[in-house]
Amino acid sequence: MGNLQRMKRVLKCLFFVPITLCVIYLISPFVKLVMDFIPMEKCILESAKMLNLDSSVDASLNLQSRPDVQTCTYWKAAIIWEGMFDPRLYDDMHKSKGSSVALTVFAVGRYLDAYLHKFLNSSEQHFMVGLPVTYYVFTDMPEMLPDIKLSPLRSLKFIKVKKNSRWQDVSMMRMKSISDVIESDIRHHCTYVFCFDVDQVFTGRFGSEALGDSVALLHAHYYHLPKHLYTYDRNPNSKAYMETGDFYYHAAVFGGSWKSVKALTEACYQGIMEDKQNNVEALWHDESHLNKYMLLHKPSRVLSPEYCWDTNIGYRSDIQVTRLLWAPKHYDTLRSP
Repeated sequence: MGNLQRMKRVLKCLFFVPITLCVIYLISPFVKLVMDFIPMEKCILESAKMLNLDSSVDASLNLQSRPDVQTCTYWKAAIIWEGMFDPRLYDDMHKSKGSSVALTVFAVGRYLDAYLHKFLNSSEQHFMVGLPVTYYVFTDMPEMLPDIKLSPLRSLKFIKVKKNSRWQDVSMMRMKSISDVIESDIRHHCTYVFCFDVDQVFTGRFGSEALGDSVALLHAHYYHLPKHLYTYDRNPNSKAYMETGDFYYHAAVFGGSWKSVKALTEACYQGIMEDKQNNVEALWHDESHLNKYMLLHKPSRVLSPEYCWDTNIGYRSDIQVTRLLWAPKHYDTLRSP
């Protein structure tokens, strides 16, 4: 009798599994559509002149031009959206100041062949056009770097790094690598640093309006969600532990002045190493540590999800342009266990 009851339970589970999967599949697009109607908080400042200005041109930002989204933080930093800024004003200012930008990207293992060529080619078309840019490509296979035709004012340097056995360690150890190359090279040549994941493609202007002392990016999957759904690290034994925060930031893009990025990467690396000594690993690795750092050290500039969008989310009325897109992910073949 007991075996018969167990068999009935198994058959019942087998019956409901495909139904459950089907329901999730059908509901998912609806859930994504509904999220578009969850309102963001709104900027309470009447004028951009009330911002803590990253530059004098920030006073020209039109905070009221985008009533559908949040255009400033409570600590008076701008959140940059399409329609808020005049790109010519930012370009002219940074050219007159002689601003230069270092772009760091890691292309380790199979990621080099899968993504780097398209990433660099698209960057040549859209990233900080008109400003001097130096690409710092961290790779374990410098001999395999693609042949990229660089525009004037552009240069490429490679830094050989060890390939870790786990992709999680590649992700976390990049913080030390970036800090080291800022100290040895970048700080002598570049005003600003932007750090990117390689599995992305530039599709529109990613320009000088994004430059600031400390720059963070709103994660495309979280910016409409209530804060209690943010996936901060909730383990009190981790240095990345957070009960709550301001936003959920995406570690696929971050930047700022070389001093600011050096301070961030050093702090994240220190937190990662302390966790390792205590046999702890943060939930989202370096991204969890980055969110903790940005909670304690507020960014002076926040980029909207236009600056790193995932098309799998579907239509969102507030995403008027896309500047950087997630490339198709093939983690099953690209990542080591």
